[in-house]
Amino acid sequence: MKIRNLAAAAAALTLVAAPAVAQAAPQRTAGPAEEGSEMGGSSWILAILAFAAIIGAIVIAVDGDDDPVSP
Repeated sequence: MKIRNLAAAAAALTLVAAPAVAQAAPQRTAGPAEEGSEMGGSSWILAILAFAAIIGAIVIAVDGDDDPVSP
C-alpha cells in the first residue's frame, strides 16, 4: 500500500513540475529550410497504408467468429 501511495505522489509531483521545467528550458527557433523533403510524393503511399491498416483492424475486430471457447 505504501508503494502505491509513493507512486501516486511521484506522479503528482511530475505533473506539477512539468510546466515549470518546460518554461525554464531555453527556447529554440527553427532556421530556414534550405532544401525540400527528400521523400518526394511518398506521403500518399503512407496515407494508403494507414487506411489499409485501419480497414484491416476493423475487419479483424468485426470477424464473425462467435463460437464459444469452452464447451
